[in-house]
Amino acid sequence: MKRDVIIIGGGIIGLMSAYFLHKAGRKVTLIDEGDISDCTSFGNAGLLSAFDKGSLSYPGVIINTMKQMLRGESPVKIHPSLDIKLFKWLFKFAASANETRFKRTIMLFEKYGEETLGWYEKIQKDEKLDFDYHRLGMLSVFTEEATYEKKLKECESKDKDNYKILSTSQTKEYLPCGNEKIKGSILFTRNAHFDPKRVMLEMKAFLQKEGVEFILNEKIIDIKFENQKVKCVNSASKSYEAENFVLSTGYQTLLAEIRKKSLMMIPAKGYSITFTMPQELKPKTSTLFNDLFIVMTPRRDSVRLTSKLELGSVNPNVVKEQIQSIKSNFEKYTLPFEMGDIKEWTGFRPLTPNDMPLIGRDEEYGNLVYAMGLGWLGMTFAPSIGKIINELITNDLENKNSDDILMFSGFYQ
Repeated sequence: MKRDVIIIGGGIIGLMSAYFLHKAGRKVTLIDEGDISDCTSFGNAGLLSAFDKGSLSYPGVIINTMKQMLRGESPVKIHPSLDIKLFKWLFKFAASANETRFKRTIMLFEKYGEETLGWYEKIQKDEKLDFDYHRLGMLSVFTEEATYEKKLKECESKDKDNYKILSTSQTKEYLPCGNEKIKGSILFTRNAHFDPKRVMLEMKAFLQKEGVEFILNEKIIDIKFENQKVKCVNSASKSYEAENFVLSTGYQTLLAEIRKKSLMMIPAKGYSITFTMPQELKPKTSTLFNDLFIVMTPRRDSVRLTSKLELGSVNPNVVKEQIQSIKSNFEKYTLPFEMGDIKEWTGFRPLTPNDMPLIGRDEEYGNLVYAMGLGWLGMTFAPSIGKIINELITNDLENKNSDDILMFSGFYQ
């Protein structure tokens, strides 16, 4: 049986690609090694952070990270490794952290971020889904005077409708659990947040109801080529043929390596802590602790903290030391309260050195399309990526004929 489009990987990028392809009338099969109940997309902060948050590779990131390390507040940990790819990635990351690249990245984030929010709002309304979606802005709080003053100066050139400098009492309204050590806060009005778990489960259920074929708990371990095309992909026991294949496998690069495609992308380990807390202390909207690399996002029945960036780690387990570090840094700037029903999570995110996703057709095997490399921005840009993948396949476009691919893909940066 030869299928139309096979998507390998059921994270948010895979689901959104399936959504747009299905809406375009394509017959879609999605294959995932799990059951899409707890993949990396489920551990996302839920902050849709395309605006006023900045990219990972920004001017001064190296010096700022070193300062955080000296204070014991650094979110970054690099494990000793002999992996040449990691050293190449770090070199490219450092080279990308310049003003020109930063400005270009921010413009792209804003372009595709606004489009993404529109799609989330439309999908939720049109398909009658519940994402626990709120566009209430992002509260950015500062624990260092110098970074607060720098951000205030940057705001002078921004549209005043896009931000609001909050007084101490106003900060308290948005973040009741914040303490007096917070130096200041700015509400950036364009961002939104939602519950990633709800989004994933709602999208999965909707697509299944619509007739998208799901093959779950099936790990694809091989890819076969014939006449400049992908002929099939194989699990341990089955073979799947299709006209088109989409690799949306997150940080896992096995199939690309079999194809001998070197992807400048590494697995970055991150953590989240989900818990309940007194209602009167919950933040009003998603909150970025700017100097700590910690995001705190309210959900309907809980709150989530996300932080940490481990490079060179292959340990899939929660490291208690990292969880305690997040809690310790967070508790320095918040009132004491008891976290209830705590759920600790860790997972690997696919990280490119310049914040650009790896999307587009394989230049040798024309029916193979890549959709990966979003890091922790998968939720932030998933609908836009899904739409680009659909247009590429449904309109039978080459990369050179897609302005979106040429602008936004890391293959052309």
